[in-house]
Amino acid sequence: MLRVMEAAPRVVIPTVWEVLGTSEGFGSVSNDRTTLDIVVYWRPGCMFCSALFRQLDKRGVPHRRVNIAIDPIAAARVRALADGNETVPTVTIGASALVNPDIHALFALAGDLVPDVVPEDYQPPQPGRFGRWLQAKLSSAS
Repeated sequence: MLRVMEAAPRVVIPTVWEVLGTSEGFGSVSNDRTTLDIVVYWRPGCMFCSALFRQLDKRGVPHRRVNIAIDPIAAARVRALADGNETVPTVTIGASALVNPDIHALFALAGDLVPDVVPEDYQPPQPGRFGRWLQAKLSSAS
């Protein structure tokens, strides 16, 4: 018996430039403070999202939450930024994006782009015993 199969619907994945709203590349994205909001793309039930939200809330960091489960455009944006996957949390600050960051990676990026949102008492983690040993070995080798 011969089966006739219909073609699968075509899925269009936007380019990074379409997602960011520009066709001229990252250089054309404004670094104006109003466009440098911290946006966290999340999905209900994501424990990594919950942990990141707890840390942001505890430190009083202003951010905007976008639920990709109910926003298909946001889901497409996350796929464009995360190599086709809907990996959450995905965080954007202006034209920069972090996929599944911890609070320290987020603060490192925010410190460069919007330093006023990083808490004044925040200190990045210091290397432990092994990290200090490794740094000593690598610095003596050069």
